[in-house]
Amino acid sequence: MSDLTGRVTLVTGGSRGIGRAISLELAQAGARVAVNYAARSDAADEVVAAIRQAGGDAVALQGDVADAEQAVALVEATEEAFGDDLWNVVCNAGITRDNLMARIGEDDWRAVIDTNLGGTFYVCKAASRKLLRKRRGAIVTMSSVVGVHGNAGQTNYAASKGGVIALTKALAKEVGSRGIRVNCIAPGYITTELTDVLPEAAREAILGQTPLQRLGDPDDVARVARFLLSDDAAYVTGAVIPVDGGMGM
Repeated sequence: MSDLTGRVTLVTGGSRGIGRAISLELAQAGARVAVNYAARSDAADEVVAAIRQAGGDAVALQGDVADAEQAVALVEATEEAFGDDLWNVVCNAGITRDNLMARIGEDDWRAVIDTNLGGTFYVCKAASRKLLRKRRGAIVTMSSVVGVHGNAGQTNYAASKGGVIALTKALAKEVGSRGIRVNCIAPGYITTELTDVLPEAAREAILGQTPLQRLGDPDDVARVARFLLSDDAAYVTGAVIPVDGGMGM
């Protein structure tokens, strides 16, 4: 499969759920992985330990990507940890604060926009400055089927993830001439802590809209991220790849 041997890769929100699967998958491909976390150091340490036990190279780095200064510091810390050789970035960190629009408070609106869209912007800005000087590298951002098609009760989340798609396409046009590729993954409903709490009726409704008739697995997303970061995707940029079991058709 797609080889990433020696390529230093920062994965934001890399300690749980989809981010954890991506961190492990990229390390298996040979990448040297900076596993970012905001609060749960134990989860990040577990991922790093698993990577090292398998013979890989990883570090855990704390940082809240919603804060511009912390996002810059996170990129700097990645290069410090691995010797000034950032190659790839996965902007995966994200949160939800679901409610009907009439009930969404300003704090919940701002938290989702600041983390999902703002965090992607801050990390991409800091990382692209590094990659532009090197004239190579790849960035993968994380949107959602909700960012493409919308979903009732998630106007803040949909807005943030739709913004990520637009950001990805614009950045891909800005940096393509310098050999940097920027692509986006739009997962559907993936089995994580968020979907574990869904009522059975909600789960059945989701499956009814999904041609493959199952929820996704984090590894389904991780394998696509691995491909997009590798040279196997050397002529792919500005793309939005759905990993949703056909839900978005």
